[in-house]
Amino acid sequence: MDQLTLGIGTRLQHTQYGPGVIVGIRYATYLISFINHGIKEVDKNDNHLDEIIPENVTEEIETHADVERSLLKILRLWGGFTENVPLGDKWRGGIMVLKSSDGSIKPKEIPIDVFFHKIVMARDRLRVLEQQINGHKGLSDEEKVNLQQYITRIYGSFTTFNVLFRNKEQWFVGDKGSGE
Repeated sequence: MDQLTLGIGTRLQHTQYGPGVIVGIRYATYLISFINHGIKEVDKNDNHLDEIIPENVTEEIETHADVERSLLKILRLWGGFTENVPLGDKWRGGIMVLKSSDGSIKPKEIPIDVFFHKIVMARDRLRVLEQQINGHKGLSDEEKVNLQQYITRIYGSFTTFNVLFRNKEQWFVGDKGSGE
């Protein structure tokens, strides 16, 4: 049996510990939850292991960073937590100047960090609104889709501000980007 291809959820039989299920994968070992012996760390090449039902067969090992990103995404969507979104380095310490065409009005200076924070908060609130719509029991699927289209258009309106974000994966995406 090729031990490197077993994934989480694979059911195994161990001659000493009995039946178990892989609940974690490390570089050279599996964390296996055995029915009668609890969780044990077992070498991937242990000759006492026999695969019962192959599931989730993969050669990829999910890293702690992958798990952390997934968990943060879930918490952000369902828990109302805000994401720490970095401002692009070239904008740090910068100032945005709003200048009227009327020369008698004094220009307004706003620190870019403050402006950026307000954009990120608006995005976070849109995400919460989106989740509230999706989970609303009183709305029909058609009504949810119609409201979702408005949110997508709002995201599209905010794409102008993507230049401020350090990481592209945190950009606003409207209708045109949703098919990518």
